[in-house]
Amino acid sequence: MVKVVAKHFVKEDKINEFIELAKNLVEATVKEEGCIEYKLFQDLKDSKILTIIEEWEDKTALDKHMDSEHFIEIVPILSSFMEKPAEMNLYKNLT
Repeated sequence: MVKVVAKHFVKEDKINEFIELAKNLVEATVKEEGCIEYKLFQDLKDSKILTIIEEWEDKTALDKHMDSEHFIEIVPILSSFMEKPAEMNLYKNLT
């Protein structure tokens, strides 16, 4: 299993656009083979921080996701809404 935490720092005037487009990404992604969980969260203290938390069966499923048509189409647009580059961490389960 692979867990991904992708933290995005969104420009204040682009928050709503980011959320709407990210919802499209989530809707398409949860249907992918190997996707266990894929959800969008907003920080309680700073609404400009939007984080996608993902869980995949394995690294192969994650790699397929990053090569998917919807990922390739949507992620560059989301990136254009950000104040600074996203922080992305991949984790493996140890317990």
